Amino acid sequence: MGSTPGSRRRRYLPRMDYGPRPRVALEWYRAHGLGNDYLVARGGSALDPSEPSWDAGVAQVERVCHRNLGVGADGIMVVAGRTEPFDLRAFNPDGSEFERSGNGLRIVASWLHGAGWVGSDPFRVRIAGDLVSMRVHGHDPASSTWDVSVEMGRAAVGAEAVDLDRDRLPGDLAALDAIPVSVGNPHVVVWDADADIDRVGPALAGSEAFGEGTNVQVARVVGPGAIEIDIWERGVGRTTASGSSSCAAAVAAVHTGRLPPGDVDVRMAGGRLRVSVGADLDVLLRGPVQAIAKGRLDDGFAAELG
Repeated sequence: MGSTPGSRRRRYLPRMDYGPRPRVALEWYRAHGLGNDYLVARGGSALDPSEPSWDAGVAQVERVCHRNLGVGADGIMVVAGRTEPFDLRAFNPDGSEFERSGNGLRIVASWLHGAGWVGSDPFRVRIAGDLVSMRVHGHDPASSTWDVSVEMGRAAVGAEAVDLDRDRLPGDLAALDAIPVSVGNPHVVVWDADADIDRVGPALAGSEAFGEGTNVQVARVVGPGAIEIDIWERGVGRTTASGSSSCAAAVAAVHTGRLPPGDVDVRMAGGRLRVSVGADLDVLLRGPVQAIAKGRLDDGFAAELG
């Protein structure tokens, strides 16, 4: 499933100044990573000066991502530059801007490859001030599927990594066996066997104890080198899959000694991703992306957006 009705609570507008919201082209591309779907569109300096566009404000992004009143998506990735490293902006379906998405990045890679902007060699993008290296390993035109990896960088573990004030957590949440992890965005990985993602997910994601909110995973080891996770994404709700959530859960498993460093098979409702976690917590994410559709916003709809 994508967004869950009633899942949107507080908007998370990061303290980092990402600059003015970009103008975005009317043309869009939609793809998914194990059911976690994003729109990709050109924006900023990647726009032609005279082409129609809309302003990616909070209300406008929320409308475009709406499943009934817009195109529908778990977020929008804006390619805001034409040359490498490609500048990116990332927006949640509640209109807030966020730092990073493993699936969103891989979906951007499939768009760049399909558009002929990149080939099979590694390339870099810039998002939230960070440089991220990606690679398209293969493309199957028969199924419109790409095999994409992302170097997510070195993870950080602990309250400071996710701007968490533990003293502000309610007692029931503070008692959870939960590991804070940053993989460029904030996560909390919960290992309690009886934890229910539909309860602890929104409770933790909406807690004022986190300065920027947090993504939440309920995780369990299900075999050698394998974990299973349920996911609650900040600004989205419950999702079938998440690249950065997979990375955070794999890091937490290695950090706590539940699994040794190496490849981790992360299993979610939408499928599986492979996360490689080094002894120093360097992280590599790899998995499939499937194109869904390309389209263009109607001129009248775009005029309403402004």
